[in-house]
Amino acid sequence: MKKSYIVALVVIAVAVGVILSLAGSTSSYVTFGEAYSRATSGDASKVHVVGELKKDVAGEILGIHPSGDKLSFTFLMVDENGQEQKVFYNEPMPPDFQRSEKVVVIGNYNDELFVASKILMKCPSKYQEQTLEAEL
Repeated sequence: MKKSYIVALVVIAVAVGVILSLAGSTSSYVTFGEAYSRATSGDASKVHVVGELKKDVAGEILGIHPSGDKLSFTFLMVDENGQEQKVFYNEPMPPDFQRSEKVVVIGNYNDELFVASKILMKCPSKYQEQTLEAEL
């Protein structure tokens, strides 16, 4: 067998190995209920949960509690099925967190608490269509 064929087979084997390792570490979008079921069954993989911050009837955000040193905080989030869950984030509160329209938390359950390792936000000001009026 030629050396070029051997090198090509090694390169293909490495590429397949990289693809399989990346596919195994991907997470999926779930609800808090499904994330809790996975955690109680022993699955410690991280999942994405999409939802909104809990608000009262006047639109004020409820349940945000920064730690004393402001290096972590907890907040209440409602997923797409309407299930409310307390979420812990071991980082400072992101800028414009309270203005976010939708929130995606990436993490997993630790007992009864969802621990987020990353937070993604959709802020309304970035995505709303604005009309400009010009005077003539």
